[in-house]
Amino acid sequence: MKISDFGVEQWMNKYETKAKYNLGETCVSPFSLHTLLETVGVDETQFMTKLLNKRLTYGAIEGATELKKEIAQLYRPALTPGEIVTEHGAIGANNLVLNTVVEPGDEVVVVTPTYQQLQSIPEALGATVKLLQLRPANHYLPAVQELKSLVNAKTKLIILNNPDNPSGALMMADELRPIIDVARSVNAYVLSDEVYRHLTQTDTYSPSIIDLYEKGISTSSFSKVFSLAGLRLGWIATHDQGLMKQLLAHRDYATISCGVLDEMVGTLALQHREEILKRNRQIIRQNLTILEKWVNSEPHISWLKPQAGTTTLLHYDFPLASTEFCDRLMKEHQTLLVPGSCFDIEGTVRIGYAFESEHLKAGLAQVSDFLKELEN
Repeated sequence: MKISDFGVEQWMNKYETKAKYNLGETCVSPFSLHTLLETVGVDETQFMTKLLNKRLTYGAIEGATELKKEIAQLYRPALTPGEIVTEHGAIGANNLVLNTVVEPGDEVVVVTPTYQQLQSIPEALGATVKLLQLRPANHYLPAVQELKSLVNAKTKLIILNNPDNPSGALMMADELRPIIDVARSVNAYVLSDEVYRHLTQTDTYSPSIIDLYEKGISTSSFSKVFSLAGLRLGWIATHDQGLMKQLLAHRDYATISCGVLDEMVGTLALQHREEILKRNRQIIRQNLTILEKWVNSEPHISWLKPQAGTTTLLHYDFPLASTEFCDRLMKEHQTLLVPGSCFDIEGTVRIGYAFESEHLKAGLAQVSDFLKELEN
């Protein structure tokens, strides 16, 4: 199977470990086991003893029931464990859904810009992929009339990313319902990559696609929201038991199970999700204030302020390709941003703002120096 190069992942692979100031990072400041246990107030000796004595079997093939019970509480109304299956991160969850649902000759509508996996895998599977452009003029939200023009009887799947990566746009229930109406009119599934869900600038609950639609499919993980990317643990949630049966059949060929140690840590994290969400929302809200002040001070930078997630797009007004912009910034200032070309948007760069505030400030100072050099 031929597939396009994964632009953003290859860019991060090239530079992530070499950057002094990594402004491309998308996960909220990652935990160590020590800091996780400290944050949630769990006795370290007691938990580590349990961890060290855990037998390293395959574990529960479809995901530990205790873990799935905790995942179920992230939805309203709460799901049952049978409506959830675990995977190796959200990237594994998306891959399993796409390889299960999409067949040659299907039509798939995908928002853009978004995480490239959601576009390139359906193309590689032989589907006709139609792009639903997210535009700054519409706050990077899908235009429903345009969506209507893209769907027909062959449309198998509509793919959303909510909150959106890279823009930080957020669809609430009022924005999701018209999209669901379009999907229902052609009996299409809606896959929503919700890996940044819950990382909001307000405390209002952000609905999942499966809170609202019987053919909705939600994917997510522990990486962004819960600061545990190293677990490589994610999940798929759906009400559709026929689809779940198909997912499990495909999963047997690619996954078998997720790590039992990962599931132990993931279960603990979700049992204390409110403490973690409080910490992580505080980080992104504080850092977005820092970033907003910086944007307002830079005459060559503009943006649409993000509503959720950990990333946003910065627009610059220099006649410079985004790849060259980011390549020079890295080589001359050891500072990593992601070129907009990775999302098919020139004149922009993606920035992450979810790590330590002092690191963000130091990296932004390097970008400011680079912008001054470009003026000359």
